[in-house]
Amino acid sequence: MDTLVAFVVAVAVIGFFMWNYLRGQKKRDEQARAAAEKGKLFSEGPKSQHPHIDANYCIGCAACTMVCPEGDVLAMLGGKAVIVNGHKCIGHSLCAEVCPVGAITMVMASPSMGADLPYLTPEFETSVKNLFIVGELGGLALIKNAVNQGRECIDIIARRTASWGGPRAISNVCDVVIVGAGPAGISASLRAIEKKLKYITLDEGEIGGTVAKYPRQKLVMTSPVEFPMHGKFKKTELSKEDLIAFWKKVLERADFKCRQGEKVEDVKKGDDGIFIVTTSKGQHRARHMVLALGKGGSPRKLGVKGEHLPKVMYRLIEADHYVNKRILVVGGGDSAIEAAMGLGHQVGNQVTLSYRKEVFSRIKERNAQRIQESVRKGKVKVIFNSNPVEFKENAVVLDVNGKLQEIPNDYVWIFAGGEPPTAFLKKIGVGFGAQDLTSSASKEAKEAKQAVPVLV
Repeated sequence: MDTLVAFVVAVAVIGFFMWNYLRGQKKRDEQARAAAEKGKLFSEGPKSQHPHIDANYCIGCAACTMVCPEGDVLAMLGGKAVIVNGHKCIGHSLCAEVCPVGAITMVMASPSMGADLPYLTPEFETSVKNLFIVGELGGLALIKNAVNQGRECIDIIARRTASWGGPRAISNVCDVVIVGAGPAGISASLRAIEKKLKYITLDEGEIGGTVAKYPRQKLVMTSPVEFPMHGKFKKTELSKEDLIAFWKKVLERADFKCRQGEKVEDVKKGDDGIFIVTTSKGQHRARHMVLALGKGGSPRKLGVKGEHLPKVMYRLIEADHYVNKRILVVGGGDSAIEAAMGLGHQVGNQVTLSYRKEVFSRIKERNAQRIQESVRKGKVKVIFNSNPVEFKENAVVLDVNGKLQEIPNDYVWIFAGGEPPTAFLKKIGVGFGAQDLTSSASKEAKEAKQAVPVLV
């Protein structure tokens, strides 16, 4: 009798846990299917670096779906990990790092997504010999990726220089000219110092590049990275101010040679293979060039009537300078969301966010949650399916689902992206080619796995 009771209890306990597991599995499947349906709204897929999942190796552990900071990029369908919202992926690569069987490889976007990107070899070299591109301009987001590329690119240049028998000292020729003092450019500069290369860094703006233009206290890094002249930087969360302060501290210790306010206007390559770099302040000569320009370029304008008014701006740094104002923010990306929330939390501000689509499609998961909270609390009003048609002195006119709506207004911020330096790159001879980098990278990954001997 006791044995029968124990058996019944055991069956009941196992049945309870099994029922709980199956209910949780059903819920996860429903969420995955819902995410997949949502992803179909943005069927253009990943924009840059993203995971390639080899279903033959995937064991269905779901570790990759839980580690992504951008939310439902990946999901479990049919017991395998799949990309359901590739448009949200910005290349953290945490999914690849956490996969226990190496089923995930980080690859680049397909030709349809990368047709406007410069042709680059795996060594970051353009179609112009010894001219390299690193960072966001090459198609990768994330400061971590830019820092890694800047460091690795200089390592490649140092190896090439060593193969010639070491640096050839010519008084007016650098081993490398680095254009841009953002994350990639700073990393490349510090690595050049470590490698004892003769270099100079040029930037038309301020040190920090795009990062220096971010709103105050914006979170800019979410994973550790190795900085030259410092080593592994282990903080997992870093604000704009913290990162710039860290850079300044490291740069002060190093012999950092940067010429600010010097815009590169032209680059030509002589018959001797030496680059002649013409800037707004003179010329420089170098055997190698690293372009770390960033992708933002000049702010993209809407061409709307009244856009010339002083109240219309394209960059927000100090949100707390604006209080008791009626504000319109235009855009649906992270920059627009963060600006709207920052302004919405200042005293007395009435903030309206205008977005041309029916739903936010490419924002970070934490921003998606925060903007919902801001709307719920009345800090920000969001108008989807809307476009500004006119900016007036004390008002703005929006086209909302085909109907004109005028609202009182003091300031307008437009976040419509930037004009990338495509014309400049083409001018200096950099080729643009639509390569299926996803396919080739996936093929290389498979071949590498097949080449590994199996131990029995």
